[in-house]
Amino acid sequence: MQASQQALFISHGGGPMPLLGDPGHRALTEHLAQLAATIRRPKAILIISAHWEESVATVTSNPTPELIYDYYGFPAESYAIKYPCAGEPELARQVTQAIRASGIEVAEDAKRGLDHGVFVPLKIMYPDADIPCVQLSLVNTLDAAAHIRIGQALADLDYDDLLILGSGFSFHNMRSFFAPDTAQSQAMNQGFEDWLKNVLSNPSMTEAERQKQLIGWEQAPGARYCHPREEHLVPLHVCYGVAGRAADVADSVVVLNKQAGTFGWFSQNA
Repeated sequence: MQASQQALFISHGGGPMPLLGDPGHRALTEHLAQLAATIRRPKAILIISAHWEESVATVTSNPTPELIYDYYGFPAESYAIKYPCAGEPELARQVTQAIRASGIEVAEDAKRGLDHGVFVPLKIMYPDADIPCVQLSLVNTLDAAAHIRIGQALADLDYDDLLILGSGFSFHNMRSFFAPDTAQSQAMNQGFEDWLKNVLSNPSMTEAERQKQLIGWEQAPGARYCHPREEHLVPLHVCYGVAGRAADVADSVVVLNKQAGTFGWFSQNA
């Protein structure tokens, strides 16, 4: 991880709800705004969203990306949200080169816009939309080890004041969000959140063991309850791969009555 890099995994909430004043997202919106005010302001953002999967790692190289309203059944105002940030083709080129140099197949997409896993949290964190943004897809195998390797490839990027942002959700069981809480559901949610915090921030754990635990995440307490499908978790594996060490920040906030995590790795002068 280059000294000028910061890596951050956030839970981005449900669709556009954080931008619509939803009470169940109030703590999250306050948390994301506070995070942006706390960390060093980036000159560019490379974001890995849970909402884009391709057969190979794919990078947006569009200099003027539009928004993709990839959610359904929300009020009309949620389809009029604007976030006119610029793309950054030079960063896209460097990302592509770094991934390819690690022996990982990679492609560029010059037409794709930015999905809600990008523009919803960024509109809260950097509302002026004045920081260039490039998006990197997940690989649709959703293999944890493969996404750690992608992160390791990105660790060598020499780009000043780059924020590598994993945008997912440490809890993502859609049925459970709208079902009554039970002692069992709360225990599984809390158990997985506690496991993540320990694995990612325990300074006494070796990196070999930390990586082994993250690759074997399905064995964690409540893992498959929290993630019936892991697309909202593996952006975290990319962020860990970039940093390769214990997290500096491991926090949780309550989103829709569920514990949801934030994990950050910052250089000494952050």
